[in-house]
Amino acid sequence: MTPVRRSSVYRVSPDALPPDPFAGDPHDPALSLDVPDGEEPDALSEQERDEVVADLADLAVYQALLEGRGVRGIVVDCGDCGEQHFHEWSLLRASLQQLLEEGQMRPHEPAFDPDPANYVTWEYCRGYADAVLSDG
Repeated sequence: MTPVRRSSVYRVSPDALPPDPFAGDPHDPALSLDVPDGEEPDALSEQERDEVVADLADLAVYQALLEGRGVRGIVVDCGDCGEQHFHEWSLLRASLQQLLEEGQMRPHEPAFDPDPANYVTWEYCRGYADAVLSDG
């Protein structure tokens, strides 16, 4: 029997996201990135939904283990722009929740002048959690 994975994910209200500064603006530069008129964005497959739910659960564990040690969030190397993106815990949680509910993430403002020493990679989080949770 496969063990049931209990979730410690807190539901994040869409209001937790910063407001879209271009809401309702017909000249919104992100409109060129949207799905063509009349088409709905592709819904997440069942496997993609499961992966996002698992990521949300993992994120809650990582935050619980690392936030008290001064880690503010996760850094991701962007394949599109080649730069690092710094995501605070709550913003990443809200973005993943939005992906789960809407099938896509809204653009958001990057972190202002983040200190890279305060952010770790997803792989670091996974390794840290594995080490801490296996001690015992």
